[in-house]
Amino acid sequence: MAAKREIDDEDEGRARRITGRLLSGLQKLDANPKVLALVRRGRDRLPGDSRYGDPLSLASPDAPGVIGRQLAAVSAKRPSALREAGMSALQVWQGVSEAQGRGQGDRELAILFTDLAGFSDWALEAGDASAVALLRDVGEAVEPVVSAHGGRIVKRLGDGLMAVFDDPAEAIDAAHEAIVALETVEVDGHGPQLRAGVHAGRPRRLGGDYFGVDVNIAARVADAAGTGQVLVSETVRERVEDGAVSLRRRWRFSAKGAPKGLKVYTADPPG
Repeated sequence: MAAKREIDDEDEGRARRITGRLLSGLQKLDANPKVLALVRRGRDRLPGDSRYGDPLSLASPDAPGVIGRQLAAVSAKRPSALREAGMSALQVWQGVSEAQGRGQGDRELAILFTDLAGFSDWALEAGDASAVALLRDVGEAVEPVVSAHGGRIVKRLGDGLMAVFDDPAEAIDAAHEAIVALETVEVDGHGPQLRAGVHAGRPRRLGGDYFGVDVNIAARVADAAGTGQVLVSETVRERVEDGAVSLRRRWRFSAKGAPKGLKVYTADPPG
């Protein structure tokens, strides 16, 4: 029996040594610069974003984003060919999704930005508890209106939001209805007032967000809007059917970061 245990121990020890050498070899291969370079060159030839795997591209709540974040967390400490191979598969997955229309990377969209006029000054006086209560009430009033008009909320920006729409007219209608919806909201005697800007373009989708010049223009248009006002760009005016929205040229417009010569219009509320 003792001899058998010794043989079993030797076999177990040999198996452990073999496994250890195998794992060590795989780790070396996984971190081998030449192997890494080969996998990365392969990614450049695949559909989708070859840099998929950075924090921006993994911000999406969809399946590739969730899996990618888990993979990135496991392999974050060192270069890894297996990580790159895994990201390659997710890159293709994401690329195919966008090509089928789910990613909306190349579609023209209407981009809406909103915020509350004078919110920061009021919040300083009212305090955090009142400010949070107000933002919750505003969200409950505004966000259903955006969804009802086919809008998709991209992100919440403190006292405002960014949303995208397939139809610019729907974005304008949503902004006007949101302004009206806030007439019933009041916290500590303060009634919030919305302002909004809409621009149309082809923003680049990255993860769960959108980036690019068109996003910046939409934000600048919103920044220039007055209290209770909806401003739209020339691009939006060109895409809205005649008579669908009442538009008036705003002659005095200047916004840092906006293209020179950008024309904007005030979209009057219906009725």
